[in-house]
Amino acid sequence: MPSTSASPFPPVATWRINAMRFLFLLMAGIMGAMFVWPQLLFESADWDVMRGLAKSMLAALALMSLLGVRYPLQMLPLMLYEIAWKTVWLILIAGRAWMANKWTPDIEGLFYDCIGIIIAYFIVPWRYVWARYFAQPMEPLRQKA
Repeated sequence: MPSTSASPFPPVATWRINAMRFLFLLMAGIMGAMFVWPQLLFESADWDVMRGLAKSMLAALALMSLLGVRYPLQMLPLMLYEIAWKTVWLILIAGRAWMANKWTPDIEGLFYDCIGIIIAYFIVPWRYVWARYFAQPMEPLRQKA
């Protein structure tokens, strides 16, 4: 991304922005168009509440990912959310099941769905994330009079 001297954030390389676009496209295309949306549209009548809830949230995530194709830095929080939930699941659910020798076919299937998130760790511009979401001053709690 071309950097202007007025920007308080570190520049992000064009290759990294395009790689994030590709990840957002994968989230929207593979997760959304190929799996979740067809299931919601054609198979959801007999689902229990929790499965319907999870699939609906994944469908919304896939839909919002389309914005990330156009605006990858603005939609970076969505990518961070994807990284966070998959990492939590991999460590706390799959990791514990593996250590307790309670690995099931369902866990294995979701493990393979989630493990690809490791790629995002190498693509996300972490210096930008730090500057934008942690080092930047907090927005005021109330307007000054």
